[in-house]
Order: sequence, then C-alpha cells, then structure tokens
Amino acid sequence: MPSDLEIARQVTLQPITQVAAKLGIDPESLELYGKYKAKLPLSLIDPQRAQQSCLILVSAISPTPAGEGKTTMSVGLSQGLNRIGRPTCVVLREPSLGPVFGIKGGATGGGWSQVLPMEDINLHFTGDFAAIEKAHNLLAALIDNELQSKERRLGIDPRTVGWKRVMDMNDRALRKVIVGLGGTGEGVPRETGFDITAASEIMAILCLANDPTDLKRRLGNIYIGMSYDKQPRYARDLQAAGAMAALLKDAIKPNLVQTIEGYPAIIHGGPFANIAQGTNTVLATKMGLSLAPYVVTEAGFGSDLGAEKFMDIKCVSAGLAPSALVLVATIRALKYHGGGSLKDLTTPDLAAVQAGLCNLEKHLENSSRFGIPAVVAINRFTSDSAEEIACVQDFCRQRGFEAEIADVWAAGGQGAEALAQAVIGAIERHPPAFRPLYDWQQPIKTKIETICREIYGADGVDYTAKAETDIKRAQQLGLAELPICMAKTQKSLSDDPDKIGRPTGFRVTVREMEIAAGAGFLVPITGQMMRMPGLPATPAAQQIDIDEHGQISGLF
Repeated sequence: MPSDLEIARQVTLQPITQVAAKLGIDPESLELYGKYKAKLPLSLIDPQRAQQSCLILVSAISPTPAGEGKTTMSVGLSQGLNRIGRPTCVVLREPSLGPVFGIKGGATGGGWSQVLPMEDINLHFTGDFAAIEKAHNLLAALIDNELQSKERRLGIDPRTVGWKRVMDMNDRALRKVIVGLGGTGEGVPRETGFDITAASEIMAILCLANDPTDLKRRLGNIYIGMSYDKQPRYARDLQAAGAMAALLKDAIKPNLVQTIEGYPAIIHGGPFANIAQGTNTVLATKMGLSLAPYVVTEAGFGSDLGAEKFMDIKCVSAGLAPSALVLVATIRALKYHGGGSLKDLTTPDLAAVQAGLCNLEKHLENSSRFGIPAVVAINRFTSDSAEEIACVQDFCRQRGFEAEIADVWAAGGQGAEALAQAVIGAIERHPPAFRPLYDWQQPIKTKIETICREIYGADGVDYTAKAETDIKRAQQLGLAELPICMAKTQKSLSDDPDKIGRPTGFRVTVREMEIAAGAGFLVPITGQMMRMPGLPATPAAQQIDIDEHGQISGLF
C-alpha cells in the first residue's frame, strides 16, 4: 500500500492561480509563495455573502490510538460535495512541527483525501508559525527587559508573571527553566519555561481576530501579571501590541492551496484543542464562506473539546452559525471504546463494537444540544465487516441520525458522495437553529459546570484552592463574562484519560485557571494537561529524510 507522500507525488499540481480562479479570485489579488501556495488579502472577505453560505463542521468521537481521520474526512467530504455539484472550499488548521516530528504525524489528510503540497504544508509552509513564535517571544523579551530596568516603571512582580516563551517543537526539557542567571547584567532570575507554539495565546488571538485592528486590540489585552501594589499589567502597558502586530502582518492572511483533486483549500492557524480552541482562524472561515456556498471545516479532537469550543467560543465571538455537524467514527475506535485490545482492532468483534457505541451516543447527544443536525461518517477500513458497519448504522438510525460509509482514503471524493448527499439532505431538512450551550454573561463556575455536566456527563465539579483563587482574580479583573476554554484530556469524556467509553459517576477537578484576556477566554485546567509535549520513545523524526535531489521521505 503506498504511503500518503507517495500518493501525493502521483498528482500533478495545478498552478495556484487556476485554483484561485475556481473561487472567482483575480490572479492579481494573490500574494504568491511559489507556484502552488498563496496568501489571500482580507479584502476578499464579504460579510454579507458569508452569512448566506453553509458552514459544515467535522468533529469526531473521543480519539483513540487507532485514529479517527477527521482531516482526511474533511478533505474527502469537500471533494465529495464538489463532485455532486455543490461548490465547496475546505478550511483547515496548519500542522505544528511538534506532532509532525513526534508521534501524530502531519495534518494534511491521507490517501486520496489530502491537501497539497503536502511536504510544504507539514513543514514551514508560509511562515505563519514562525511569525507567531517571534511575536510571542518578543513580549517575553520585553517583560524580562522591564524586570531588568532600573526604572521599573510598571513595578511588575516577577512572581506573578505567567508568560513563557514558545517554540514549535516537542521538547520536554524546556517545560521548566530558570532565566536570568549569570549576574546582575543578565536579567532577573526567575522560574519560567517554554510552551509549544500551537499553545501560545498569540495563536489563539490570531485565530479569533476579526481584522488587523481587532488583532492589535487583543494583543494589547494580554495579561502579564500583577504589580507589587496589586495592579494588573497588560501587554499594552509595555507598548508591545504594535510591534507584535507588525510581526504578524502577513501571518494574519489566510493561505490558499488545493486538495488532491484540485479543489480549493484554505489553511490558516493551528491551535491545539485540548488546551485552546482547536479551530482554524475566524478570518479563514469567513474567507471560505465569502468565496464558496459551502465550507467544510474541522475542530480538533472529539466533539467534547474542539466542537464545543467551536460553538461556544468561535461561533459566538465571530457571529457564525454552523449548518451541520459531521461526526466521524471508525469501527476500530468503537471497538477500543468497547474494551477491545489495541492489537485486535482489525479482527471482527461485533460485541466490542456494540459496547463502544455508548461513546458515539454521547457525542450525538452533545450535537443535539447546539440545535444543528448531525450526520455520522463511518470512516471505512478494509478490516471492517459488513455486520459491524450495519450495527453502527442501525444504532444511529434508531436514534434519528443518518450514518454513511465514507471510503475517503482509498477513493477520495467519490468515496464521500453518499455522505455529501446525506449532509445536504440534513441541511435542507433542518432550518438554521444554532444555539450555544451557555450565555457568556453567566458566572464563571456556572459556565464551567454546564460544560462538565452537559457535554462530559460529569456529576459535578471540584475546585482546588488555587483554582478558587484564580477564579476570584478573573472576577476582580472584570473578566468574568469571558467564555470558557476547558483544558482537558482528549482521550476521555472525563478528565481521566483511562476512562474510555461513556464514563458515569465521576466529577471533574479544576486544579487551576489561566487567564487568556487577549484571546478572550478563561482556561480551567483539569488533570495533568501541559502546554509542551514530549517526544515519544521512537519519534517520527527518525523516519524523515531528504536525498541529494531534495526529495523528502518519511512524512505521513
């Protein structure tokens, strides 16, 4: 079986000007990055037209080591919609180098449902991540410079500074570091660390900004810490927002590429969904909706994380209203949630599938809470038996949901035509009725507990003393009306990664809460969530190589 990279190399790429023409874009409007990539000017966004287009969100059941394939499904569905005469643009996040060189691999889809050029997108692409990293680290440098200054005009207490540095690589050795050692001229010694770039608040800000002015406002609102006299200090107090925005002047523009079948694809931004909002930029989504009557987009991890944040943070903030939700499931993942052994997931096991359907059921229930129709996409693998597939389809139909087989890895858009028809049917049968889960004006704890009870199925929420202090501080800073961006394991509906299936009888513990005033949300942290992953025992980087002709191998 050929690898994703080998399949991608079988394709003759279309010049990006031809891809842009399919969206009605004049070649003179493009900012070219070679022959096959381009930046799109924000002037192409048409708010009125964007409101008339249909936004389709792709999410999934709780992730498993077997994989679910949301990005592959998103690309395949967009190709399927185009094939049945529904002009569609897929809008996705950019990959982070951490997972590319770590354990997860790239994020450009797979098989005959990929976005291209695959190597470029998975590596440095158009430099957006680098710009975000530099803007973030500029603020870190300005903070330490203020702490070192003799004037100390802001009087920042270094013990309250939570702003770390970032880099786009998994490196556990940098999670906690001491800076400022070496003498009085080397800075103020303090404990800090590094996060991965995808976890930067700058990334979250870029993905939620509505325009350059809003971007600069949000950058200025970044909370740094407290002064010795207990006054809050923000990035605007350091006069940092202008320079940071200047570093992001090109990164704010969405990127145009193509699917493996030559259809338009916009890729922009890349926040993780277990610690941030996990969706592409507002600007990219609105760009897609301005240029095509249908847009397929994806939210990271399961519907309890990416989809919930997409609905309650991104859509409310940007004034978006999704038309449908596609929930991806695999027979293998359902077996895993049913207690099946990872090494036996390719062996037919109807009982394990039936036992794992409880996880799918919970995610379907969650979709109903937002008032939008849902369709289940069964991402097909050759090991799936007809009996197992029929079991899933019957289960869904008994609960009022359609479930379609989608063979998008092997058949591309053709393998998603039935799914595309089902999604269009669901949109046409259900008038728009999107509703968020909670009101931003509700108290902080009410919002947290609504998510935990309604979406996760928890019996309640417990707060550590530090979390209580953090919540009180957010209230004192006038930030109680911000939405909630839960930091939670993606492996379980609960905050315990070992509780698979549909856990019951559990409580969620919030151990602390971070303030992301620039991004415009609060981050309750549960479990052992961290913002800097480590590499696995055998990193994917060890398989990646380049030959004397510049041909890369080992990417997946």
